Amino acid sequence: MNQLEQLKAFTTVVADTGNFLQLAQFAPRDATTNPSLILKAVQSSDYAPLLKDTVQAHRGQPLDQIVDQVLVRFGLEILKVVPGRVSTEVDARLSFDKAATIARAHRIIGLYEAAGISRERVLIKVASTWEGIQAARELEREGIRCNLTLLFSFCQAVACGEAGVQLISPFVGRIYDWYKKSAGSAWDEASNAGVSDPGVKSVTQIFNYYKKHAIATEVMGASFRNVGQIQALAGCDLLTISPELLAQLQASEAPLQCVLDADAARAAEIAPVSYDEAGFRYALNQDAMATEKLAEGIRAFAVDAGKLDQIILGL
Repeated sequence: MNQLEQLKAFTTVVADTGNFLQLAQFAPRDATTNPSLILKAVQSSDYAPLLKDTVQAHRGQPLDQIVDQVLVRFGLEILKVVPGRVSTEVDARLSFDKAATIARAHRIIGLYEAAGISRERVLIKVASTWEGIQAARELEREGIRCNLTLLFSFCQAVACGEAGVQLISPFVGRIYDWYKKSAGSAWDEASNAGVSDPGVKSVTQIFNYYKKHAIATEVMGASFRNVGQIQALAGCDLLTISPELLAQLQASEAPLQCVLDADAARAAEIAPVSYDEAGFRYALNQDAMATEKLAEGIRAFAVDAGKLDQIILGL
């Protein structure tokens, strides 16, 4: 078996792309999108007609409603290819507005349900700010499943588990990027690879904590820079992987071992942790990497959301 097939024996494989025409060749169970991936897709000649048709069908509606129609249209196309779930993201510009996040999630789910898709096949992606996590807490109580994204720290993961969210997406590659940049010329790639990669270590800590304390929230490693990071997280609940890295895994037949071990985590000594709002904000503040990458990620997604707005306005 190739490495992609081997990985699927340990971990649910998810495709991280807005390019649904690429999906079938990798046979992922689920798929994730984000504003940057959708922006990239709509600028391709393969998807420009879909964007134009969707915008024209809803011309005259407020811009934010048309944007959600576009996001859901991509999600519907993805769901024709994958047997499981699609993740659709709430506008990153609402990351600090609990009420607006909940309202946007309701609208997105409503659009999917109007198209005949049950809410069990949709994950609403929300940034892992305190407000986003509390919005997700309320949405989960309504049966709207959430994927908490832009997650870089242990305190974010703990708060998500306490909120009962369906799934979290810790960003392996962006954590790696920060530590590599911070180290500068002192960075030693070999000593920070595989299980020693700082992003891999972060996800491993979260995975072990959840399993030890029987937290049902799914852990889905995301944002990979190389296949070594993926290989070092074999055994994680899910991994969402770009088509480029899926192709690399598919091209290799080297043996792949399961690394993360839920049974070992349950037997380990790992103390429980809890955060109220003040404790969460302080813990996040104390983690320079997570603070910077969360802010940077929200800004970047907001910029791409704005670019998508302008493309839609220009049609």
